[in-house]
Amino acid sequence: MSTCRARHTVPLPEMLAPLPLAGVFHEFSVAVDDVRSGVEFYERLGFSQATTTDTFTHPYGVLTDGRLFIGLHQRAGASATLTFVRPGIARSLAAFAAAGIHLTRCQTGEEEFNEIAFNDPFGQEVAVLEARTYSPMARDTREVSVCGDFAEVSLPAGDFTTAKDFWEPLGFVAAEETQLPYPHLTLTSDHLDLAFHSPRLFPHPMLVFRAADMPARLELLSALGLTLAAAPAGVQGRGRSAVLEAPGATPLLLLEDPD
Repeated sequence: MSTCRARHTVPLPEMLAPLPLAGVFHEFSVAVDDVRSGVEFYERLGFSQATTTDTFTHPYGVLTDGRLFIGLHQRAGASATLTFVRPGIARSLAAFAAAGIHLTRCQTGEEEFNEIAFNDPFGQEVAVLEARTYSPMARDTREVSVCGDFAEVSLPAGDFTTAKDFWEPLGFVAAEETQLPYPHLTLTSDHLDLAFHSPRLFPHPMLVFRAADMPARLELLSALGLTLAAAPAGVQGRGRSAVLEAPGATPLLLLEDPD
């Protein structure tokens, strides 16, 4: 149980900030056994490496395709964490409490890097950091990786309404539920789109990529010596899509996009 408390009590109007409650999306954080091999894996896919800071004491690398940032952390602990940045975390604790969010980790202090964490109703870990842990990187978003265009992070959720009610106060806006290419609910934001799928479709979070020429991209990935698995049953056009397992047991869902 978290024992963290806001160090100052701030009237509600002063707590309202232009940033969404969760802040700005920072990275999809993954725990890996070896950062170097993870970096090499994503570089083979056409991702670029960003320059990291010395915030963490463990080995750490960041890869990007210009849209998605993936943080590779050589450490124990939860994998597949959605990480955001919100300056002034300590001043925002009351706002998180007012939103009904129970913190599973709360590290705030004058002499330490401030960070909080919590889980969504279906166990997805979310972390919010005081500041960035890598330098901004200029990469043309039109320079896509071999995987195609990054679309969204798709999370398993047993009830879409519950997911919507939890994530919208954090700064996301729900779209209409759709059935193609698999039943899912999309929530959008300025820096990251989330989707929610049934755990029966796939039990883990997925990084979703789309491309009209995905069959050709799958052939190229196979030629690179990478092993592809069939897309989950229930995905339309399953035979022309696939799953590639990345370091940290991260599934990349590669979808043919007819549009």
